[in-house]
Amino acid sequence: MSEKAVAAGKLAEELAGKRAIVTGAGSGIGRAIATALVRHGVRVAVADLDPAAAKKAAADLGNGSYAVAIDVRLRASVETAFKEVIDAWGGIDILIANAGVSTMNKAVDLTDEEWDFNFDVNARGVFLTNQTAVRHFIATDNQGVIVNTASLAAKIGAPMLAHYSASKFAVLGWTQALAREMAGRGIRVNAVCPGFVKTSMQSREVQWEAKLRNVTPEQVIADYVNLTPLGRLEEPEDVADVVVFLCSNGARFMTGQGINVTGGVYTT
Repeated sequence: MSEKAVAAGKLAEELAGKRAIVTGAGSGIGRAIATALVRHGVRVAVADLDPAAAKKAAADLGNGSYAVAIDVRLRASVETAFKEVIDAWGGIDILIANAGVSTMNKAVDLTDEEWDFNFDVNARGVFLTNQTAVRHFIATDNQGVIVNTASLAAKIGAPMLAHYSASKFAVLGWTQALAREMAGRGIRVNAVCPGFVKTSMQSREVQWEAKLRNVTPEQVIADYVNLTPLGRLEEPEDVADVVVFLCSNGARFMTGQGINVTGGVYTT
């Protein structure tokens, strides 16, 4: 048996039976994370704003996966969704706060609605889900794990994504502060910072950026690849595998980190 297979088997044995909520898991990076966790024996609650997408993903994933509707912008929705999963399973051990949105515009043309939309989902959504999970971990004396999805744009401001960047910088600041507060209880809080990931969100952004820059979508994609030293667009699975590691005992001494998963794209 190869060393890779041995390592994968050990990881699966370690994570088997853990219970996780993954927000925004109906598609994209969230679904890839849910898939990777299930592959390692984790029971996953697929939490998504789109109930139909959540149900389909849960059915496809198997392993007792659970579908739950959630609007991460609303405290009542978050608390109701968590209670539903916790009542069904007796608790949770892992939260992946992945739900996120983007819009694209020049900073001077941004509207209040665009700013609020990005912050409500990307920053407030992380705050509400993290806080709810932490309260559960404390109440049950559980040394749980939280992984938040930030972004390359959380490390270096992205043109035409100033509002998105600001919301993701907030995610990193929150992650670092919460990690320090929770360290004494053994609760670990980290974030991943993906780069140019091939998702439906990126497809929309490519069209928006092409229009704003007056270039073709093909040129935008080529620019993304040229900015990535490893020479390709990122796949959702590239992020998912790092998230699984952060949930594992292999990352037992890591907390408050914003892990770049960018293919080498330069950040500060």
